[in-house]
Amino acid sequence: VQLQASGGGLVQAGGSLRLSCAASGRPVNRLVIAWFRQVPGKEREFVAAFKSYPSHADSVKGRFTISRDSVKNTVYLQMNSLKPEDTAVYYCAGGSGVIQSSMSNGAAYNYWGQGTLVTVSS
Repeated sequence: VQLQASGGGLVQAGGSLRLSCAASGRPVNRLVIAWFRQVPGKEREFVAAFKSYPSHADSVKGRFTISRDSVKNTVYLQMNSLKPEDTAVYYCAGGSGVIQSSMSNGAAYNYWGQGTLVTVSS
């Protein structure tokens, strides 16, 4: 399984971006796909995941939405009302057999994309 993350960039606070995670080698509906983010010097943070239904971290609820397109074999992260504290490298991760209680744990995922940088200016 290979994951290709894209869509990052520079945006002003309050703006929007949509990240894409294109999968190859397995259908996305046979995987749990998640988004994590990391700021240099800080721990990796769970953002959202899609198993049977979407789940979002409290810090992004109401602003970010994860969705899945089985035809395009891609998972998206729509990010609205962006804040400077959302600035990070965003990674998509995939795993099979990830249980609900482990979805926010990066160690549960076998496959990782290369990361895409999101910078939100104030």
